Amino acid sequence: MQKLFESKFLASLVTFCLALSIWALFPTPAGAYENPELLPETQTPVIDLAKSLTDVQEKDLATELESFETETGWKLRVLTQYDRTPGRAVKQFWGLDDKSLLLVADPRGGNLLNFNVGDDLYPLLPRTFWVELQTRYGNQFFVRDNGEDQAIIQSLQSVENCLRQGGCRVVPGLPQEQWILTLITSALGGAVFGFAAQPRKPGQLFAWQWALIFSPLWGILFIAFGIGPVVSRTADWLPLLRNFLAFGTGALVAYLTPVLGRSSPSET
Repeated sequence: MQKLFESKFLASLVTFCLALSIWALFPTPAGAYENPELLPETQTPVIDLAKSLTDVQEKDLATELESFETETGWKLRVLTQYDRTPGRAVKQFWGLDDKSLLLVADPRGGNLLNFNVGDDLYPLLPRTFWVELQTRYGNQFFVRDNGEDQAIIQSLQSVENCLRQGGCRVVPGLPQEQWILTLITSALGGAVFGFAAQPRKPGQLFAWQWALIFSPLWGILFIAFGIGPVVSRTADWLPLLRNFLAFGTGALVAYLTPVLGRSSPSET
């Protein structure tokens, strides 16, 4: 039994050494981390290796980015990749510096978009802006519904608009799912306000002291989470009006619930 074990061990050891020697003599190609041969011969602000854009979209986007650079001095570049990438060679190819932004679109990860941001951009567009930009346009749901091309184009349009107006703290525009969240928090804030304002003494109509005590809670829900994200992202008054109505409805329902309960006939 021991001899059988020793023979198997020696055979496994020989196999491992043989495989190691073959790997050393004929190494497998390294991952495409720096392949300058993938770069085009002529200068262009868009390198679409993953074919995320149509030919027309690629041409129009290249023209737009060149015009934007001439107008503002900010250098925006796009690289799409899948199983092949030029890697760090793009830095020298494009001459990326502190006034440059490189958008890398790679569908293999959980998020399509990655941003390499120059240091001069951060005073105008803080890190939270880039996180929100990535999560809004690069998430799998947006890409599934709108396509990789729109994720790239719309995210760059947000960057261009913000740079033209001197910077942004948040990404402009209010997606529907984000507005629904603000609507829910507005209604919850109204419910807290209405519950706190319920009369607790005979003859009392409105308990303003309790409403004031609970103001940090309903104020955060309604003002910080319900109103703040709306007014900071859009000038449209309709979402704001709906949030106010949601707050008022939540407050009215919470305020009248005990009254309606007392006025209902008792079961016998």
